[in-house]
Amino acid sequence: MRLEGTAALVTGAGRRVGQAIAIGLAQSGCDVAVHYHGSKHGAEETATAIRAAGRRAELIRGDLTDAAAARQLADQAARAFGRLDVVVNSAAIMVRQPVDEITPESWDTTLDLNLRAVFFVSQGAIPHLRRAKGKIVNIADLAGLEPWSGYVPHCVSKAGVIMLTKALARALAPDVAVNAIAPGAVLLPDEWGEGEREHIRATTPLKRLGDPADVVAAVRFLLSGSDYVTGTTLVVDGGRLLR
Repeated sequence: MRLEGTAALVTGAGRRVGQAIAIGLAQSGCDVAVHYHGSKHGAEETATAIRAAGRRAELIRGDLTDAAAARQLADQAARAFGRLDVVVNSAAIMVRQPVDEITPESWDTTLDLNLRAVFFVSQGAIPHLRRAKGKIVNIADLAGLEPWSGYVPHCVSKAGVIMLTKALARALAPDVAVNAIAPGAVLLPDEWGEGEREHIRATTPLKRLGDPADVVAAVRFLLSGSDYVTGTTLVVDGGRLLR
């Protein structure tokens, strides 16, 4: 896929990795629909950076835990740009919670945004992406491939994203390619201290933390580096999964 002149929807584009992806796609020539929920200021900063790259930006607010709102998101993006070629499902939360303190409400909060919304955003995009022979990239997590005892709902949700990626890839082939990225330590939780950061650095085979730019590069590869990849999860973790 040639990215120049295409239209992309990025969920959770008001902060962290989602913001970096949205800006990176604009720098590659995409017009970008910037989805956000609570991060309005960050989304406006994302839109400013997109426009500075010479591309169009459309801000779309939505609560993706509402399945109907999630399903409508692609239509809103397509109306803004007259087309939709790419969907990047990045919106997610990551909450540390001891396993004996998890409640039905906290479980649902994580699963509804991290997994269910990914499906319904993608479902709403199917007609547009089929017309465009487009692509979906889901942002999973290393936690979907290894168990983290303090983040059980997060691990389950991201493992679900990896399986959902495979299922959608099969269901939407040959018209739409669907892949995922499982980042490792590219952006650690804001509340983590320097001791925790140093531990991650020291126990990563490449002996450094990653950067959102590493994820952006992976997104670009899955979108424009090859048109013969679908149903795969690209791990971007500095080798942590090798431990």
